[in-house]
Amino acid sequence: MLSFFYAYYFAFPSKNVCYNCKYLHIINYFYVLFYKKQLLMKSRTVKKNKLQLLHQYYSYTGFYKFLGTSLKKALPPILIFLGVLLLINYFVININEVLVYVTENYADWVVFGVFFASESLLGLIPPELFIAWSDKATQPLLYLSVLATLSYTGGIISYFIGKAITKISSVHEYLEVKMAKHIKNTRKWGGFLIIVGALLPIPFSITSIAAGMIKYPFVSYLLFGLLRFLRFYLYAIAIFSLF
Repeated sequence: MLSFFYAYYFAFPSKNVCYNCKYLHIINYFYVLFYKKQLLMKSRTVKKNKLQLLHQYYSYTGFYKFLGTSLKKALPPILIFLGVLLLINYFVININEVLVYVTENYADWVVFGVFFASESLLGLIPPELFIAWSDKATQPLLYLSVLATLSYTGGIISYFIGKAITKISSVHEYLEVKMAKHIKNTRKWGGFLIIVGALLPIPFSITSIAAGMIKYPFVSYLLFGLLRFLRFYLYAIAIFSLF
């Protein structure tokens, strides 16, 4: 349509040039607006299509099922763990007194060292115990932040352990059998699995080792792993109110 008016303008220049120019500018303005709107709609459609494809991919590959199963498996142990702690607290020994005893009789660096070793090597000790311990410290938020940082750093060490063991054929073959499911899932879902490992009560070091073994992009791993901090602060809200 715009091209027609431009052709008319050049064909009949003597017929009220200013009048024609005025209308050409108005038409050009609305044409640009229309074109921008079309581009915006196309951009939204492309984004929507990408999200739909992503949703379909995770549906077909079983990610949502895996996430639901992980939640079902993760929640009962947490509830049981908290229930056992409460029972011990009321009927066996006062947990507060134990935590205060540990705080008063063991240097902070010893507790931090034990936690860091655990978080770097398969997450053998539940972090919730250390979160409860941090509540008895002189500066609970600072100690909690140190624990979160150590857990995040321990995950990074686990990532490089995963990369390193791929160079040892015997160890690599052994872990590929033992961690076959984790490695397979990490290859399929990558970042989303790291998010699940960072947030849910699944040993984060195992997820990190699997990420290292498949050589998952390190920068992406670091970004997704930051959710580990969120996990500690959310769990602290619940645990601090209990003990």
